[in-house]
Amino acid sequence: MEVIILGSGSPMPHPDRAGPSTLVRAAGQDFLFDCGRGVLMRAAAVGCGAATIAGQFVTHMHSDHTTDFNDIVTTRWIMSPGPNPLTVYGPVGMKGFADATLAALETDIGYRIAHHKDLNEPPVLDVHELETGPVLDAGGVRISCAPTNHSPVHPTLGFRVEANGLVAAIAGDTVPCEGLDEICRGADIYVQTVIRSDVIRRAKMQRMRDVEDYHSDVRQAAETASRCGVKTLVLNHMVPPPTPDQEADWIAMAAEAFDGEIVVARDLTRIGG
Repeated sequence: MEVIILGSGSPMPHPDRAGPSTLVRAAGQDFLFDCGRGVLMRAAAVGCGAATIAGQFVTHMHSDHTTDFNDIVTTRWIMSPGPNPLTVYGPVGMKGFADATLAALETDIGYRIAHHKDLNEPPVLDVHELETGPVLDAGGVRISCAPTNHSPVHPTLGFRVEANGLVAAIAGDTVPCEGLDEICRGADIYVQTVIRSDVIRRAKMQRMRDVEDYHSDVRQAAETASRCGVKTLVLNHMVPPPTPDQEADWIAMAAEAFDGEIVVARDLTRIGG
């Protein structure tokens, strides 16, 4: 199993960080978790295309995690030689989001069907709305989910991927909670959105300070990793994004509560494999 951080960014546009998206490669399959801005450009760098994604998983429907969902839908459709439905897994509300995306693409879909004789039907999405428990068990890969706490964003999910005797936990945006512990327990790799509370509290804008109450800060992520027996903690979707010379500070903060491996994610960071 290999975890590849395709996008390590946040809602704040950054020249070196695409929007939140994580690729898990397991048993010869590519599973994509969230689809922030620039996801397919980053996926191309590791030899993954929209047409070959085995499943698109969405932790929640905040815009920064779903910005390029439409790009995946369209690119898979036009780059596949024949019908190739996209299987989508997400929280309750995912079906409505997917239907709205297809509606927004209706004009483009019409243009392409009119122009290409070998395109005879619109994109097909196989959407599964999840709450908790098993998601799939096939081809040597087991995926399950549990509810997380990103209130008032509700519902939100974290995912647990098991393959080849290894476990990856993809947490998304959440504060510590029972569901987060459930997906992280005994994980080899734990990917967690993190913030620097000490920095955010000094922000001038209230909406920036509000970020603190529904994201794990660095210490909370480290405490979750320690409590759950995680081997490698991946700090991702960092707010505010650190410069290279600041990364050691983030690692040092996490190391106060976790004695395993700590990775500060950048775009195309690879863990495992």
